[in-house]
Amino acid sequence: MIPRKVALVFGTRPEAVKLAPVWQELKRRKDKFSPEVIVTAQHRDMLDQMLNTFDMRPDVDLDIMRPEQTLADVTTRALTELQRVFSRGDFDIVLVQGDTCTCFAAALAAYYERTGVGHVEAGLRTRDKYSPFPEEMFRRLTGELADLHLAATARARHNLLGEGVAPEAVFVTGNPVVDALQTVVAAGTSLAGTPLEWLDDLDGRLCLLTAHRRENLGVPLTRIFMAIRELVDAFRDLTVVFPVHKNPTVRRAAEEILEGSDRIVLCDPVDYATFVPLMVRSDIIITDSGGVQEEAPAIGVPVVVVRETTERPEGVEAGVAKLVGTQTEDVVAEVSRLLTNATEYSRMKEAGCPYGDGKAAQRICDALEFHFGLRKQRPEDFRWQSAPE
Repeated sequence: MIPRKVALVFGTRPEAVKLAPVWQELKRRKDKFSPEVIVTAQHRDMLDQMLNTFDMRPDVDLDIMRPEQTLADVTTRALTELQRVFSRGDFDIVLVQGDTCTCFAAALAAYYERTGVGHVEAGLRTRDKYSPFPEEMFRRLTGELADLHLAATARARHNLLGEGVAPEAVFVTGNPVVDALQTVVAAGTSLAGTPLEWLDDLDGRLCLLTAHRRENLGVPLTRIFMAIRELVDAFRDLTVVFPVHKNPTVRRAAEEILEGSDRIVLCDPVDYATFVPLMVRSDIIITDSGGVQEEAPAIGVPVVVVRETTERPEGVEAGVAKLVGTQTEDVVAEVSRLLTNATEYSRMKEAGCPYGDGKAAQRICDALEFHFGLRKQRPEDFRWQSAPE
């Protein structure tokens, strides 16, 4: 049997985190699959960190990142270059992940070449095309082009079925971010040997902050940062660490508002092997990141989501995440409640993870085998206790 050739296409750090376990599992099934890694590198530095963490070497590196690139720039360059790669005509399926510009461009390029598309983390929805922007439309459009929908949760499956996707095309796999997280945790959670190793001996509580979403740039980000200033003033035992995104707008706002406090630490983005121990060390996480909303529950860290909407309501329903918006007073109130109410804090910490069990990559590859007729029995879905019917 000739192994099915699978293209894994990604361009950002979060995509790499979630596709790395899939790539590893595909390689383990070398009698059935031949994976090829194609990167657009729409975020060069942060992507390279992740490739090194998982020892991934791209088979094709399109290197499309340019200074001050726009969404239109990234979309057109990625589409043109990916269609050129796919025009070779030797891929059986193209795997994309999530809701990035690369994800949508790869799905469209594959469609132009009449190549099948598998969408990992399919079915996330807010129903507001501008929140998150542009991710909500990227994932919806990718869903229209996909042949195989690899949904992380039953709610995501429910969303897809409501849009008319055939049930036999949807597989609930869990999210491979939990697989990646467990792999790094298994290797150790000490910060020793990193620029943040001093946190292992920190006397006091630690808050990790991540903030970078486009819809939060400007006034919302300013309000979030003002909340951080109020929190460190109110809680003398609280230290906040903020790995600042490369976006110049985020960096300027962080420097203007957050610099000057000895308990607010601004640092460069850290690699994933450092970021995971940093999450584990944290007592609370404030974030607008989708991935962190999935990772924090897997390690039992309460997470406060500073967004107006979330496409990941499972964490909110489970009680491990709080969606608070971006108003300064709301962020301060919720974080203060968690820092002063031991019962509520423990309830969130112990709520469990609704996003996966560390076996998503196996289920994704099982679904691929079933899709190609390489196994007769349809793989069982990942199940979670609060999934909708």
